Amino acid sequence: MPKPEWLRIKIQGGQNMSGVEKLLEKLSLHTVCQEAKCPNMMECFGRKTATFLILGKVCTRNCAFCNIDKGQVEPVDIDEPVKIAEAVKELGLKHVVITSVTRDDLDDGGAGHFAGVINEVRKRIPSVVIEVLIPDFQGDVMPLKKVIEASPDIINHNIETVPSLYHRIRPQADYLRSLELLKNVKLHSDGIYSKSGIMLGLGETENEVLDTLKDLRNHECDFVTIGQYLAPSKKHLPVTEYVHPSVFEKYKIAAMELGFRFAASSPFVRSSYNAGNLFSEIKKGS
Repeated sequence: MPKPEWLRIKIQGGQNMSGVEKLLEKLSLHTVCQEAKCPNMMECFGRKTATFLILGKVCTRNCAFCNIDKGQVEPVDIDEPVKIAEAVKELGLKHVVITSVTRDDLDDGGAGHFAGVINEVRKRIPSVVIEVLIPDFQGDVMPLKKVIEASPDIINHNIETVPSLYHRIRPQADYLRSLELLKNVKLHSDGIYSKSGIMLGLGETENEVLDTLKDLRNHECDFVTIGQYLAPSKKHLPVTEYVHPSVFEKYKIAAMELGFRFAASSPFVRSSYNAGNLFSEIKKGS
């Protein structure tokens, strides 16, 4: 299926992009931008920003849409919190996004490591806004509480798709479990924003998307991102539809009417894309 005009990516890069790549290499850090083949990587690296990927670059799950490696996981790098903090400081970030592979092999799913990264970044750059994109911790509330106690500003957990597609898209995940995690963020924290995201173009219907947005709001999700699924390779699930930008705008309006504090919805929107600018706009309006 040929890509439509609105999905053409303008080539970007330059000195800043090269600088980010060199810094990541120097500190032996991973980014979801690189591992997941994000279409916005050149733009983000060009703006001297990146979404850090902690706990290695090999995942214990096998989601059909994702390009991150699956298989034998790597040992946890105990120096990673310090390295992330150094990178955040050197890049001069005002808003940092930290995510991870899913580590079902670890007793706490890596929650303690998340907390260590948050604490180290906060200690070195007190003013930075910290957003974490976390796995579901297999529905265990205690690991989630570890992350909450480290006081990030935003806790993100992506619902990814509509419930009818979970068996094909996220066979090791559970739709209701992910919704419950988002609700528990609000239940067990004071002042932490919750966030989630969904991909389009995998075979979902309009009513299913709207119902999923309603489910997210009913579980007290504050922010939502809606973007187009793009297959990372021929081995991954094929795109069933390239959704027109006007439909994304329709979903954005619907999300705001449901009561989300903010909704970002367009083909190139990703969970952490332009997160700092979006959060700044939310804070201005609050």
